[in-house]
Amino acid sequence: MNRGLQSTTDDPGGRVDSLGVPFQLGVSVVSCGLFVSSGQGTHPDRVLDNNELIVVRKGMLSIWEEDVRYDVPPEHALLLTAGRRHRGAAPFERDLSFYWIHFIVEPGSEKEEPPRASDTIDIPKLTRVQRFDCVAELFHRYLDDQEARRLTPLYSTALLVQILSEVSRSPLAAPTTHWAALVGRAEAHITGHMPERLSTARIARALKTNPDYLNRAFREVHHMTLTEYLHRRRLTDACAMLRETTDTIAEIAAACGYPSIGHFRRMFARYRGVSPAAYRQLMARAYVNAR
Repeated sequence: MNRGLQSTTDDPGGRVDSLGVPFQLGVSVVSCGLFVSSGQGTHPDRVLDNNELIVVRKGMLSIWEEDVRYDVPPEHALLLTAGRRHRGAAPFERDLSFYWIHFIVEPGSEKEEPPRASDTIDIPKLTRVQRFDCVAELFHRYLDDQEARRLTPLYSTALLVQILSEVSRSPLAAPTTHWAALVGRAEAHITGHMPERLSTARIARALKTNPDYLNRAFREVHHMTLTEYLHRRRLTDACAMLRETTDTIAEIAAACGYPSIGHFRRMFARYRGVSPAAYRQLMARAYVNAR
């Protein structure tokens, strides 16, 4: 039996009911939350002995770290480093909200080998989050488990590593101008006609182009067909509405272009693994965890 993997049964046949998998990372979470502004106050003036990652959901966060000012727009992340003074540069806006997580990087033992570059997460100081929807869901999962008192130190660290990995994700290489222009026109058409019955043929007809040619452009830019892009875009928008609004499931299904609430529920469960109602319930708990 491999080292670190052990049986939890005395069955002489050697059956393994579970596996004890070694897991140790040099980071740990101090605290985490979701700030929703009331339109008053500013970020506190302080020096912390831990790092803070801020991911802005809505509005603009303006903050100083030492003598450098950062204006952080929606779907961007800012890393505040331990031991440095940071303070608000402007009062909180009414529509401002952001996720935040304080974490510690554990000092390594002198006997340990230095980490390889492939084992290190390189977190930018200020960056656009490439997959904001994924990061938002990770924060909500953390806050849901925290509120339900089922967040273990191991799972806390695992979620932190996923959040840091997503924030450090590099943008995909820019496509050629020609492909990007065509796909940009298609995306604008999709945004303006989301509640309608969209298809590759209908979008191509509206853009006066060939459906196969349009699909090729989406493969070049998004590495998926237009049909797959439509599925993912609709569900991404649906997830945001489930998190951010009080619209009914039927209203969200219609707004995202699903012909029926039953079809919406089936597609949502297929891609997300839970029903829309269960997803909303999971995401809602984060609102009780404000700064």
